[in-house]
Amino acid sequence: MIFETERLTIRILTPQDIDPFFDMMSNPNVMDPIPRPVMTRAESDAFLDKLISGKADSPYKNVWAIVEKKSNSFIGLCAYLKNDENDDEIGYRLREQFWRIGYGTEITKGLLDYGFIKKGCTKITADVYVENIGSTKILDKFMSPVRDFYNDEDKCMDRRYEVLKEDWIK
Repeated sequence: MIFETERLTIRILTPQDIDPFFDMMSNPNVMDPIPRPVMTRAESDAFLDKLISGKADSPYKNVWAIVEKKSNSFIGLCAYLKNDENDDEIGYRLREQFWRIGYGTEITKGLLDYGFIKKGCTKITADVYVENIGSTKILDKFMSPVRDFYNDEDKCMDRRYEVLKEDWIK
């Protein structure tokens, strides 16, 4: 276990996550707001394998499974990454059936607590597609928007959010 929240456990990804992982990565309702293309079964399986076997220097070394405690179901991914300015960046993605029940808010708060308390971060950022209203509402609860920019990789306008440790601890 990496960490837990009231209703969620964050753990290392395993091969047993393959079917619900594909359910998430192949769903256009999940992928379009990122925006990323949906994955085929082969692409999803290969990406999960890449995440599981992530090396210490891999950008994917801190991508983890989110599991609902009451059902032990894989409900999504969360991550600590580095943004283009080498700042710590959080991210998450949830399977559609687990939307609108507060898990996005809960995992965001959990990632921020984990980063500031366990990882020793002094600043945490998050980038989100400006049209991803659900995620922008969640990030607005905890972080401050600092700038909008064009994301060349995803070919969209993103908004960067950040929060400093001293502001989080208050």
